[in-house]
Amino acid sequence: MVGRRAWLLSFAWQIEKVDVTKLCRQRSILTVNGQFPGPTIRARRGDVVVVNVRNHGDKNITIHWHGVDQPRNPWSDGPEYITQCPIQPGAAFAYRVILSQEEGTLWWHAHTGFDRATVHGAIVVLPKHGTAFPFVQSATAMEEMPPIILGEWWRNDDANQLLEDAVRTGRDVKPSDATTINGEPGDLFPCSKPGTVRVRVERGKTYLLRVINAGLTNDMFFAVAGHRLTVVATDARYAKPFPVDHLMVASGQTVDALLHAAGDGGRYYMAARAFASNTNVDFNNSTATSIVEYADAPPAARQGRPPVFPATLPAVDDAAAAEAYTARLRSLASEAHPIDVPARADERLLVTMAVNLLPCVAQNATCTGPRGGRLAASLNNVSFQNPPAADILGAYYRGRSGVYDADFPNGPPSLFNFTDPGIPAAGLVGPFTERGTRVKVLEHGAAVEVVFQDTAVLGTESHPMHLHGFSFYVVGRGLGNFDEARDPAGYNLVDPPRQNTVAVPKGGWAAIRFRATNPGVWFMHCHFDRHVVWGMDTVFIVKDGKAPQAKMMQPPPNMPKC
Repeated sequence: MVGRRAWLLSFAWQIEKVDVTKLCRQRSILTVNGQFPGPTIRARRGDVVVVNVRNHGDKNITIHWHGVDQPRNPWSDGPEYITQCPIQPGAAFAYRVILSQEEGTLWWHAHTGFDRATVHGAIVVLPKHGTAFPFVQSATAMEEMPPIILGEWWRNDDANQLLEDAVRTGRDVKPSDATTINGEPGDLFPCSKPGTVRVRVERGKTYLLRVINAGLTNDMFFAVAGHRLTVVATDARYAKPFPVDHLMVASGQTVDALLHAAGDGGRYYMAARAFASNTNVDFNNSTATSIVEYADAPPAARQGRPPVFPATLPAVDDAAAAEAYTARLRSLASEAHPIDVPARADERLLVTMAVNLLPCVAQNATCTGPRGGRLAASLNNVSFQNPPAADILGAYYRGRSGVYDADFPNGPPSLFNFTDPGIPAAGLVGPFTERGTRVKVLEHGAAVEVVFQDTAVLGTESHPMHLHGFSFYVVGRGLGNFDEARDPAGYNLVDPPRQNTVAVPKGGWAAIRFRATNPGVWFMHCHFDRHVVWGMDTVFIVKDGKAPQAKMMQPPPNMPKC
């Protein structure tokens, strides 16, 4: 931290490569300030954080502040070619991160290629001075553990090289070799025992856990042996507390949970493993571990027996456990933390999600994806394509034509039994899609409903859908096909969870609502990074309102150039 006033925090970050050794092999990785995971930002609700990023790496980079609404300030949101041109090697850019209503755990990560595999870290947003967490009686009644960041590690391969290979061949991305907790696979992996993360607790105390899923390709189950957890927040929005034996944290999501240290004084594994909703594709079936130790236990108890493994950690394909956990999330909806759910929608979208194919048409190309094609992904059968040499925000702000088309459809091109795997196989719905830079324009203040619908085009799968610039209310979810005549009657408009990333169930749907009161250009995409690259994305452009405080800020003078 360079300096601090009552409302301003300032950080200086350097993007740089360092050598690290994991799974018995040394690799060079991209980092912030040589740290993996990167530095934690601690701030308070309402603070402004300025982060000056200087790129000493060997490739373009941007940083996204995941879950920060950035009111009126899309210029610092971060996704490459959406809100900015990337920071080129040797260049710098000062991000202005405006914290408004967020309170709890968020995170930051690179938003270029697969760089976020190693370029990521936590954001801890504390309550304002003079206020307190709503789930503890006093500050002395609770202590915090360091943030728990779940991730993935490839032993032999740079993640971006894997991406380049997949793009060149049209194949899927090779699965990671290990799940990690704070960058470490844990002592179940070779050459990993010395680096295993260890956390000390004292019997009788309560600890706040901040769990972040930074994985590129997987949702994650997480549990602590011998201890139940009490969920108190998700995506930096408070939830009605509920006890659980495990968490299911979708890619991009965060969970705040309380752990009461009431063990017998031994050692206990914290464990994380993938939730693989589509086991027909290759996936990482490993389990990462860290160790919880009781500091006040006798040395013999701490060292004399191996850690206990959490028996409650679900199996890698346990879709029922994932959905049962997610269905329990509810907003706190208290007087101090009210909610504002739109009772009706001015704009409705049914957005189908699919993994698709593109024909292998490039000159001299040899595609080895399914059916000799190239894997792709889409929303409403539009496979999103970034502009090649401009950013959408800059083009919108300056009225430049030819960069995007404002015609993203409100629904799929055809209606069919979306979740029936036999329909595409019979040839009634083809697997092929078309590329395009198609965006959706929203009127300022409109109440928007988006229903995300999974499809079986190349296999049903749970998708973590993330919206930049907004926290939305998840008003409904279900399995099968969304029924417009029946399902809205079951919406929860009283205390739906407020999130920035929703786990759409495998072979099902999820409905979200939000008010389009944040003017700017905002990316919406699946948070599995290979799906982002394949095109499971679109952009919302929210128009300015009439009042000065309802208009987008002007761009800073140092925006990177393409």
